[in-house]
Amino acid sequence: MTTVTTGTRAVKGAVGTAHTRVEGRDKVTGAARYAGEIPFAELAHGWLVLSTVARGRVRSVDTALVLGMPGVLSVLHHENAPRVETDYPGLLGSAPDPTVAVFQHDRVPHMGWPVALVVAETSEQAREAAEALVVQYEEEPHDVDFYAGHPDAYAAEGHMPGVTAKGDLEAELAASAVVVDERYTTPEEHHNSMEPHAATARWDGGRLEVVDSNQGTTWVAGELANLFSLDPASVWVRSEHVGGGFGSKGVRPHQVAAVMAATVLQRPVRVVMTRRQMFSLAGYRSPTTQQVRLGADADGRLRALDHSSLSLTSTVHEFIEPSAGVARVMYDADAHHTANRVVRLDVPTPTWMRGPGEAPGSFAIESALDELAEKCGLDPIELRVRNEPEVGPVSGLPFSGRNLVACFRKGAGRFGWADRDPRPGLRRDGRWLLGTGTAAASFPAGAAPSTAAITAEADGTFTVRINAADIGTGARTALTLIAADALEVAPDHIRVRLGDSDLGPAMIAGGSMGTRSWAWALTAAAGDLRERIALSDGIPPEGITARSNTTEAIGALAPKERHSFGAQFAEVAVDVTTGEVRVRRMLGVFAAGRIVNPLTARNQFVGGMTWGISMALHEEAVRDHRTGGHYGADLAGYHVAAHADVPHIEADWVDDPDPDDPVGIKGIGEVGIVGAAAAIANAVWHATGVRHRNLPIRPDRVLMAGEDA
Repeated sequence: MTTVTTGTRAVKGAVGTAHTRVEGRDKVTGAARYAGEIPFAELAHGWLVLSTVARGRVRSVDTALVLGMPGVLSVLHHENAPRVETDYPGLLGSAPDPTVAVFQHDRVPHMGWPVALVVAETSEQAREAAEALVVQYEEEPHDVDFYAGHPDAYAAEGHMPGVTAKGDLEAELAASAVVVDERYTTPEEHHNSMEPHAATARWDGGRLEVVDSNQGTTWVAGELANLFSLDPASVWVRSEHVGGGFGSKGVRPHQVAAVMAATVLQRPVRVVMTRRQMFSLAGYRSPTTQQVRLGADADGRLRALDHSSLSLTSTVHEFIEPSAGVARVMYDADAHHTANRVVRLDVPTPTWMRGPGEAPGSFAIESALDELAEKCGLDPIELRVRNEPEVGPVSGLPFSGRNLVACFRKGAGRFGWADRDPRPGLRRDGRWLLGTGTAAASFPAGAAPSTAAITAEADGTFTVRINAADIGTGARTALTLIAADALEVAPDHIRVRLGDSDLGPAMIAGGSMGTRSWAWALTAAAGDLRERIALSDGIPPEGITARSNTTEAIGALAPKERHSFGAQFAEVAVDVTTGEVRVRRMLGVFAAGRIVNPLTARNQFVGGMTWGISMALHEEAVRDHRTGGHYGADLAGYHVAAHADVPHIEADWVDDPDPDDPVGIKGIGEVGIVGAAAAIANAVWHATGVRHRNLPIRPDRVLMAGEDA
């Protein structure tokens, strides 16, 4: 712990010390209001009506009966809704997402496509009328079948190249002493944040105001301005408290529908998704089928690595789950081939979901590494150590830091790995077979340009204004501690204002880039402010304000491989009579840069690992091939890990400095889920001697695999 001095007062360094959430009391007492709770005068409520067919056209929308129902104000659909613009640059230069341009045509591209919005005085009236609305369709044959070897699959360029290749793969495989050639699959998975998606739109003196639950108000405001052909300065989006997002809370149909209704009615309109609607409107993680081929010398050193992943997307907007991308960072080989392919089906568009690409991709590559270790007669950790690359396997760039081996060494010691008998199926506890497994984790540690402003107030406090998003991660608290250290004052002298598009552009809460990007901008503004204060004769009543923009500084970063890393460990028990798998303990050790707040950082790591349990053993959205919709599109039919499923989980970290980063921070929101499912699957193999290559590892699969064995 460092000590700095401001005037005559000593202040302990805030960063690196545990600090409870600054908004914690407001949240547990109900004072913190979420997007669906904020009152508006003359508020009307909209209820989305979704298609009941998977492909076709809307033939008619019978509004006459519904418009006569109590409280109903309007029914918007493709024949009467305001027109929107769809020809503009989308996020990160990609094409705009046409799935948010609702009610613009009669086409139905998937089950659950928005076909109307019923607006009424109360939410109950809107729901009753929406359920009574009769929509006629011209139904067409649909295709929702996803499988390996689909003839319409193609290599897709997303935010990374679709295909990478070096070396003669077939020759190296042929020359290898040991070969693994297996297929791994992961199912469709859904975010299911605790707070549903909610947005309220109103016009105030020619300015559009939207109160929303999102992961970046700059993003949402920009997209709404483009869609409705508005001056960006005339769109104001606020999102003060967010009850989870995990990648799903960007620009969605409910926001656009709310703006349309507010425009037509000239009064505030709120639209909230139901849990069931979230399954088709909020995005999800695509299922994947992944083929991994590894070739190695007898000592386990890789000669060939081939990781090919197939995911699905909708027919209206391309999204790629880049599962093969993790192999481009983790392991090198003389012949190194990866491919991300996609197939268009009559399904909703997938989207980013915690650890996109890395979470399902790590299950495949880390399971395959475990299989290779078994065939080589090597300890799984030793195999990974022997295949540590010196530079990026595909990029050839140096790593800004790669402390993966340190994570494995520390984790192995704490977990008792040295006492593990490598032979499977030997440990028992009554009817339970016991096993342990491990896997590596990584996730990119990027930064994006952001702006910030800090005001030194006359009362000795400081107000930080930065358009960050706290989606439950503790961003407010982290930024408070960072500002306190940068200004050399106590944290209780800092007030943080965020979640407001009027605060200026800043990185969204996504890609594990939020805190690093915001901290960089905040630190730069603090340095400027301290210089101004030093040159002043005191703080005037209006205060002294300094502003920053990190665009130039981030653009000047030297190209490097920048990632967080981690080592996951799991112990499982498998019931030989029922096939039930129980995780008994987990440990994750991470190299994730400078840890700002150990309390909320540990919460993030443990949260990711908990989701890894859910991914490994429970989560699986199943689509009805006949209707194109889901079976059980709710939290009764879609199983997630409950409290009884989660054992004692420990998370720790190693020192991981980044000399190129002035704040030394890396993202931690997503690396915790990466590798967790693979560690559990590897532990199940160690317990039973049977390899599971398809998630989730359900009891029926365990029993059938045992019979096959």
